[in-house]
Amino acid sequence: MMQIGATLPAHNLQVFQVRRAVFECSGSPLNPFKRASARKQPENLSTEMTKKHLSNLERLLQKQSLSHPNPSPPPDPEPDAETRASRGILEGLTLTRVWPEMKAAEEMSPRYLNRLQRLLSKSAEYSPRNSLGSRWREYHGSNDWAGMLEPLDENLRREVVRCGEFIQAAYHGFHSKPATSPEETQWPRHVALPDRSYRMTRSLYATASVGLPKWVDDVAPDLGWMTQRSSWVGYVAVCDDRREIQRMGRRDIVIALRGTATCLEWAENVRDVLVPLPDETENSGAVPPTKVECGFQSLLTTRGEHVASLAESVVEEIKSLMEKYKGESLSITITGHSLGAALALLVGNELSTCAPDVPPIAVFSFGGPRVGNRGFANRLHANNVKVLRVVNSQDLVTRVPGMLVNEDLDKKLRATGAGGKVLDALDASLPWSYTHVGTELRVDTKMSPFLRPDADVACCHDLEAYLHLVDGFLASNCPFRSNAKRSLWRLLNEQRSNVKRLYTSKAKALRLNNVHATSGMAMSNVLPSPS
Repeated sequence: MMQIGATLPAHNLQVFQVRRAVFECSGSPLNPFKRASARKQPENLSTEMTKKHLSNLERLLQKQSLSHPNPSPPPDPEPDAETRASRGILEGLTLTRVWPEMKAAEEMSPRYLNRLQRLLSKSAEYSPRNSLGSRWREYHGSNDWAGMLEPLDENLRREVVRCGEFIQAAYHGFHSKPATSPEETQWPRHVALPDRSYRMTRSLYATASVGLPKWVDDVAPDLGWMTQRSSWVGYVAVCDDRREIQRMGRRDIVIALRGTATCLEWAENVRDVLVPLPDETENSGAVPPTKVECGFQSLLTTRGEHVASLAESVVEEIKSLMEKYKGESLSITITGHSLGAALALLVGNELSTCAPDVPPIAVFSFGGPRVGNRGFANRLHANNVKVLRVVNSQDLVTRVPGMLVNEDLDKKLRATGAGGKVLDALDASLPWSYTHVGTELRVDTKMSPFLRPDADVACCHDLEAYLHLVDGFLASNCPFRSNAKRSLWRLLNEQRSNVKRLYTSKAKALRLNNVHATSGMAMSNVLPSPS
């Protein structure tokens, strides 16, 4: 209460000082942790005091919002008294229906409301970029991120969120122009990268091996991009800023891949039978043999009519960059979401053997499905491809494909020494004996104080929801961190039905819900890195 009094406007300070003694003896409704004295104040007096102080707090917040206007939307015309009362920040704040009374009083503090206003704004809050220096290999997974996930290292959190924003740029680059013409494939597509220290060097295309009849395009010519075989799927970018290179301890190369977007990509997704890799032979001696999902492998290796395959494009570009920056310390960061996460693993496998001195390779994936069997996981491990999988416990995509034997059961049976030969036989013979790869960072939708615990499947798989959960993650046994910095603006607009009603209503009360006002403007899907 001393802090609140120190920040009250001058015209309210006298009122506050008169009431302070009463609050100290009776227990403030805004400070439930302070014990009340044995002498209880009349109920009507307590109610009147609460109204008075809530009014003071509202005036304080209104004054602060006027002194720091939001530069994005133009200010609304001055409302009349009735409208101003209905839009009051604290008007109808029924937190007691969501939290217990003690928690509600805490959430009604001006400090909390200011934080909520910041989180619901479109502008992100930046944290300083710490120098990784000699530890960059550790953050790149040299030790499989041992000791950095529980609790989550602050620098690693920032790197993971940054990878997610590179994927968001890939999504935006595709949706801004999904159709692919033969002329466009010869030049890199313009992409608004979230990090200006990186420069895009090559566009990447994935081609499906299956096709749809021509009459489908004749029936719906405007949706031809949904049935095109070759589609823009991502890009390669390299860090060109000397200061950033010095901060990271090396020159980083990023490969970002988006998730499923076209009908033919969905068709490839469901071709979930395991097939051997092209270089896998019957006499290779690998137990079990290396196998991957048929559809994913097809999108990686199929050539288009006017474009090379995804595997050929990536290998050619990485070799070119290795030659250009020969002698420098390099790293390769591959990141993807959903289908892009699956392709990221296959790209990592391709790059790991494309040259004798390949830079360290790390894969940061979000909401990725299983890609191959245990033989594929062993191959990536042997080729020193480090994988950090960010998994939402409620995301169904991370549980497919596969059947019968999952990772936990396989690990338990092998740890006890029982059934090892049987499991090897199953891995070698079953067409759906999948397993995940690498180290897991598990988040949970139910840990977020902003998302509904019963959020739907789309929200649990949404990339922005993933970045929101990573930004608030401390450890598996800890609540959502109180100083999370990522803006909720995009999450609120894209997953409004999955955000708790409290925050959707407060966004409207705080006049930060600009969906209708900006519906005619092209809004960027890429947010700056907040943490």
